[in-house]
Amino acid sequence: MSATRHFLTDLDFTPDEQSKVLDLAAAMKADKYGYQPYAGPQTVAVFFDKTSTRTRVSFHAGIAELGGSPLIINSGESQLGHKESIADSAKVLERMVSTIVWRTYAQSGLEEMAANSSVPVINALSDDYHPCQLIADLLTVREHKGKTAGLIMSYLGDAANNMANSYLLAGVTAGMHVRIAGPEGYLPSASIIAAAQERAALTGGSVTITTDAAAALEDADVVVTDTWVSMGQEDEKEARLKLFTDYSVSTAAMKLAKDDAIVLHCLPAYRGYEIDAEVIDGPQSVVFDEAENRVHAQKAVMAWLMVASGLAEDSRVEL
Repeated sequence: MSATRHFLTDLDFTPDEQSKVLDLAAAMKADKYGYQPYAGPQTVAVFFDKTSTRTRVSFHAGIAELGGSPLIINSGESQLGHKESIADSAKVLERMVSTIVWRTYAQSGLEEMAANSSVPVINALSDDYHPCQLIADLLTVREHKGKTAGLIMSYLGDAANNMANSYLLAGVTAGMHVRIAGPEGYLPSASIIAAAQERAALTGGSVTITTDAAAALEDADVVVTDTWVSMGQEDEKEARLKLFTDYSVSTAAMKLAKDDAIVLHCLPAYRGYEIDAEVIDGPQSVVFDEAENRVHAQKAVMAWLMVASGLAEDSRVEL
């Protein structure tokens, strides 16, 4: 029997596997109901410790389109992690559901869940990574640029958060030249940078970490940002708005990127802060394509993991 595959960080897919998952996502987008790894219907448990719009809707819709039954469980509605250990929960869930999806806080919880589960565990967002978002983003880049390898992707803003980590790791896995710009004290950790550099050495990508927003933007093909105030940081809002002012994706900033650069934002967006309204609502923005692609990307991740784990069969899913 195949070893169970999980998707907890962006590095859980090799460059070749990431490319195949992206190919599968494009195929699924073209054939919405043509793949049925959860026929039965099999149940997928989707836990939410954090509020959500896009993640909740995209997983629910995607699971249904794959022939499955989504079981959405909100924070406080289960005993996971407080009345029952994560390990015990995993051992119960693996006997009842075909996949476990979890949007949570600590990455360590996801790792414990996966270590005790014989069905795939998927990180739907943690404090450290947002890997499903990046599959959607890379699919969007492919659609608008025809490729990922060799492109310059520049991220501006809070560069110490989960989105910056995932853009760095997934971007170099896709062969991109990833530039991360933020103020001192808000840059990726040394361990994330080292992991990205190691992966970039395999793909021809590269890693640039800087406090110079203008240098990061020069000739960029893809410009990315994220909210400056993430969940749990609301009491830091005023300080953060001042700290990140020079890292806004403004109309002036976009003039430093290539004329045909595209703009990504995982949403929700706060116009006038991390991004100008004229940019996110302008012709270079592909944020709503990006949002839709969460469905197709996550369907591909789920189907690929099921086949790779020996829990489903589909000759069209290339491993």
